Amino acid sequence: MSTTVRRLLYLGIFALYLLHNDLWLWHDSSLVLGLPVGLVYHIGFCFAAIALMALLVNYAWPTEFDEEEQTP
Repeated sequence: MSTTVRRLLYLGIFALYLLHNDLWLWHDSSLVLGLPVGLVYHIGFCFAAIALMALLVNYAWPTEFDEEEQTP
């Protein structure tokens, strides 16, 4: 696993942390597909978090957690 990819994934965590609170949509009352724009934003945010977590599990998971215990 490249350390560059791992660092980019950790940067993605920080980016999602910053984007979680959508202060710019707080007073926006417009509708998208019949839903408030803030709710649509959080639906998209949830899909982005799902994708990032899947990438983290596949590429940044420590290998020592995958080893099974060997009993003597």
